[in-house]
Amino acid sequence: MLTLTLTADLSGVTELRPNDTEDGPFWYTFKVQCTSCREIHPKYVSVSRFEENEMSGSRGEANFVWKCKSCGRESSASIKAAPLAYNQASPPTRQKIIEFDCRGLEFTEFKPEGEWLATGLESGSKFTAIDLTEGEWFDYDEKAGDEVSIKDLKWEIRRN
Repeated sequence: MLTLTLTADLSGVTELRPNDTEDGPFWYTFKVQCTSCREIHPKYVSVSRFEENEMSGSRGEANFVWKCKSCGRESSASIKAAPLAYNQASPPTRQKIIEFDCRGLEFTEFKPEGEWLATGLESGSKFTAIDLTEGEWFDYDEKAGDEVSIKDLKWEIRRN
């Protein structure tokens, strides 16, 4: 099992989470490494918890099925549950976002592409279409009358 964790400095917002619904799935984007030959795939791959792919040899289904170009081994990964929201903390703390059951592969690097959501800490304002690809995000909370931000993002992939 691998867990994607986040440590971030949230100011004026909380409940940071991927916009991940069945109607609009979030695609978790990673670098992938084969645990058999240790080859790291040069391109990023994307995984959705709503997509099921057939594994060869009728071994069932997984959210992500991948065949290593170097050694030819087929590997898979499945997302175990819906993502958890990152809650504002001072000082920032490492919190679990999502968990993967990986067989024959490891995710080595996460890229936060896609749409994220957050909620105003005091106001309850809903923030949508948050882009974290630049490593920070700034906006203004009309209800609270104050600037809000997400910065100092540190993504980690940890073994359980």
